[in-house]
This record gives sequence, structure tokens and C-alpha cells, in this order.
Amino acid sequence: MTPLRQRMIEDMQLRNLGAETQRAYVHYISGLARFYQTSPEQLGLEEIREYQLYLINERRYSPESVNAFVSAAKFLYNVTLETPWPEGALPRCRVPRKLPVVLSAPEMHEFFQQVCTLRYRAALMTAYGAGLRVSEVVALQVGDIDSKRMLIRVRQGKGKKDRTIYLEQQSLDALKKYLAEREDVPYYDHFFLAKNGTSLNVRSIRYMIEKYMKKAGIKKRATVHTLRHTFGTHKVANGMDLPNLQKIMGHRKLETTYRYVHLAKTNLRQQQEQTAL
Repeated sequence: MTPLRQRMIEDMQLRNLGAETQRAYVHYISGLARFYQTSPEQLGLEEIREYQLYLINERRYSPESVNAFVSAAKFLYNVTLETPWPEGALPRCRVPRKLPVVLSAPEMHEFFQQVCTLRYRAALMTAYGAGLRVSEVVALQVGDIDSKRMLIRVRQGKGKKDRTIYLEQQSLDALKKYLAEREDVPYYDHFFLAKNGTSLNVRSIRYMIEKYMKKAGIKKRATVHTLRHTFGTHKVANGMDLPNLQKIMGHRKLETTYRYVHLAKTNLRQQQEQTAL
């Protein structure tokens, strides 16, 4: 590891950036260094701007990915390298507003009918049943599940905040069934483990959801985060008030939660149109 990378990682740790954010920043800065075959500290703003254009025009990166690079570059140069930039340097791409993919209740039922592996069934049912982010699912520990009170504790979710969520019976039953197959389970141990005994990782869950969505015949471009969006949409459709849903989802702003009202209306309209056909 180069001294610059080590310093950047330390700076991110000091500012309490999440593990996923740290990995993403290192990834984008490594790409910049490989492109110019030199240390980023030798590059100027004009060269970084050219690389940004390369990501847009040649690599065809999405606006979200280009903006992630911009955030990584600004952190490296403005924080770690203490390089002042003029106002408006490296403008961010305009991100088109798109409604996230949401699955209907029948689609969710068919999806879970296909998930036969116990660990993945429990993990995916927890992601949907509690509206968790995939990073929150893999970080769960055995002690975070309170089966008597039917609660699940999320430690240091996005924004470094803890929250407690009511766990529905179906998800709780899947967790109990999976845990029953494990032996000598320490209280502090990660709940979901891979075959080799290490913590289940995000990549494997993403792969499994693609696999089982395909088996279920669902043609929507669903991801693990789709389960979270579906959870929020279904809760609004079933009458949950927005402030309560905001706490469950761990949203900082109520405006973020409000989009599920629009999603619920859109989802209902689509179901009515399909029924009418």
C-alpha cells in the first residue's frame, strides 16, 4: 500500500466515513492512478477533469458513478492533499430522476418460492421483512435478533445511527430455522455465514438475488435494494404513516420517505391495469 493511499484511508476513518464509501473512494482513485500511470499527487485539476470526461464519453459511466468519482477526487485532493480548488471545479453530472423498481406482492411470493438455500432465504427475507440495506444484512450479529420481542437491531446503519425494527413472523421463522442449523453460535458472531465460516458478503447476496429473480421469471431489473424499496412501498400501501416508516428505514429526511407514497400509487395503478387486460 502506498503512503498516499494509507493517508487517505486514515483521513476517511478519522471522518467516520462508512466502509462501503471508503472502498468506493479507493476504487475510483486507483482507476485514476492506473489511467495516468502515476501517483495522483502528481496530477493537476485539468488532468482530473480530462479523466472525468473520459469516464463520461469513453467508459460510458452512469451519472451516479461519475459523481462518485468526483466525491472521491474532491476528498483526496481537498482533504488528504490539502489542495484548494476553485468554486465549481469538477461539476457533478445531472442525475435523471427515476422511480426505483418495486415488486408486487405476488412477485415477492413467487420470488421467495424459488429461494431454497436456507441462509440466503433467511438473509433475503430479512432484507425485505425489515427494509434493510444489504450492508446492514451482512453486518447483523446473533445478538441483534430479539426473537421474544420480535425485534431486530441495526447497528450503525447509514449515518452511523442505530435503530430497532419490528420483525414480522415469517422473517423471524426463517431466521430461527437457519440459526438452528448452526452449532456453538457465539452471541457476538455474525448471523449470516458463508460455507467457509466467514461472514456472508454483499457480492454473494447480489448474485443470489439475480439468480432467484431469473428462476421466478421476474423480468424487472431487481437488485437487493429493490427488496428495501418494495418493503417501503408495501408498508405505505398498507397504511403505515410516514414518520414511523422514516424511523424504520433510517432516513434522515422525511422527503426521502415520501417517495414511497408515489411508488405505492404507481404500483397500484400498474396492478389495476394488468387486472383489466
